[in-house]
Amino acid sequence: MAVITDFAQQSAQMLLVLLMAPLLTGFVRKVKARLLSRQGPPLLQPYRDLIRLLRKDVVLANNASWLFRVIPYLVFAATWVAVSLVPTFRSGLLFSWTADLIAIIAVLGSARFFLALAGMDAGTSFGGIGSSREVMIASLAEPAMLMIVFAIALIAGSTQLSTMSAFMNSADVGLRVSLGLALIALIIVAVAENARIPVDNPATHLELTMVHEAMVLEYSGRHLALIELAASLKLLLYVSLIACLFAPWGISPAIAAPTLLLVGAAAYIGKIAALGFLLAVFETSIAKMRVFRVPEFLGAALMLALLATLLRFVSRSF
Repeated sequence: MAVITDFAQQSAQMLLVLLMAPLLTGFVRKVKARLLSRQGPPLLQPYRDLIRLLRKDVVLANNASWLFRVIPYLVFAATWVAVSLVPTFRSGLLFSWTADLIAIIAVLGSARFFLALAGMDAGTSFGGIGSSREVMIASLAEPAMLMIVFAIALIAGSTQLSTMSAFMNSADVGLRVSLGLALIALIIVAVAENARIPVDNPATHLELTMVHEAMVLEYSGRHLALIELAASLKLLLYVSLIACLFAPWGISPAIAAPTLLLVGAAAYIGKIAALGFLLAVFETSIAKMRVFRVPEFLGAALMLALLATLLRFVSRSF
């Protein structure tokens, strides 16, 4: 009976993140439009866009290989698995033993590799530009992310997300400068990894500036729907990761009553809404930077994460 309950709760989490990902994207767009004194698209517009794309036929380039057709499914599956491992309303789920933060980074890196490969597979100039820029961003974002993991793991004593979340929710964590630096670095990495302003503008199709959109220009139909849904899931992943590590309030323990699970789900939705609102405010208050300034932006995240790790080592020596 316990196994069935754990499986049901794990399935509920996978379904929850799958349904909330387009809603988060629509919420951020709506808040940005309101802040700019515009009406903006409806809150449920991302769902309509996905349904419309799923109904359309797939158009493929003549020189596209079989890998070009398979990559959307690989990217979607990898991103969905990664976001499903992050604790949302309950810790210690059925697959939580696989929820190692380093493993999640590796899964996301694999999805990025295949997406960059798809951008070059069709042989277009825009795809090659987008892939090269994506790899350039990844070469700086992934080391910064690993240093963030090391900084938090040195404090929590583990890279397993449920353990880290439980420690961050306890009274033993206190106020630490290392955690503050790691949080700022994680926010910078999250902005860059999701192609948000100031690194990239997800609403633009200007060839000289786009990164993510350039890699998926040749996709259409259900393939483009999977790519867009994977992008929404990736945004939800980083927002959930920030909520799990730095605002773990409301996450119920492994053995909890149904009431606590509902409280945890409500708290999770509230935290996602608050972080989505802050993201919209940040994007409307800053301009997009030029491409050659992106390494400096991500270099700041790497230095902050490295400083957080060094401060942790120094504090342990006293």
